[in-house]
Amino acid sequence: MASEALGTEQGPPSKKAKTETLSFPADDAIKLENHLPPIGYKVEYSSPKRGYGKPFVTLTFATSLDSALSLAPGVRTVLSGPESKAMTHYLRSRHAAICVGVGTAIADDPGLNCRLGSSPLPGPVHQPRPIVIDPQARWAFTEDANVLQLSRSGQGLAPFILISCSLSMDDPELAARRTLLERHGGKYIPIESTAEDGSGPGGRFTWDAILEAVSKEGLQTIMIEGGGQIINSLLSSPDNKELIDSVMVTIAPTWLGQGGVVVSPPRTTGVDGKPFTPIRLTETLWHPLGEDVVLCGKIQR
Repeated sequence: MASEALGTEQGPPSKKAKTETLSFPADDAIKLENHLPPIGYKVEYSSPKRGYGKPFVTLTFATSLDSALSLAPGVRTVLSGPESKAMTHYLRSRHAAICVGVGTAIADDPGLNCRLGSSPLPGPVHQPRPIVIDPQARWAFTEDANVLQLSRSGQGLAPFILISCSLSMDDPELAARRTLLERHGGKYIPIESTAEDGSGPGGRFTWDAILEAVSKEGLQTIMIEGGGQIINSLLSSPDNKELIDSVMVTIAPTWLGQGGVVVSPPRTTGVDGKPFTPIRLTETLWHPLGEDVVLCGKIQR
């Protein structure tokens, strides 16, 4: 995708950032509590397998009845009803960071903030830090990007963007974007580790490398929202599945049809050559919200 020039003060006036205020009932919030990071959650540094303190990871997304996230790659598709949309913003308020891939950032121009007017449980509304996985720095954001407008108005935070360390920060366009990011309190974070088997987001970063970078920023809980490549890469191997603490899926009462972006982890084959279920949820909760149903669970180990 061709890069766009960065916005300047002499350019056209910025479009208005989204300021819709949402509310989520306390009764619904309490029912979800067992599937959320505890308030005041602290990372433990006791894992012998990893040399960093893994944040609490919640995987959440909205899907159709045929497991599709959108009608086609790059096509913004609204699935959640108003009640489950408010739930998503409540979940954002319960995490230090929210994570999306560069495809979502380019296609949707998301705000990546929490738009609750007040918290359904005691305490202030928390704004999460957006994390964008963008190995090749494809996101040619401008001053008009929703996430930056919301940061300027105090309704959100500027993103931390994870890029490959092989990129040169001396590139004029990349340097200009870095200046724009840092002016709003965001930044680029280069990552060295790569996924040798191509299973990471963009085929470059391992999820351990991503979560280690997040942990180093002091972000102890993270909500992974999408898109399809990000979700499928996280569900692609047993090691990745061990990273997920909670899964919360909004199921909309619609089919999107063939050709959509589908959540479907790779099939697992046993030693006898026969396929078996690669992932199953346990400790499940089915919670209706308007016309949608929210499925909460944990990965069965």
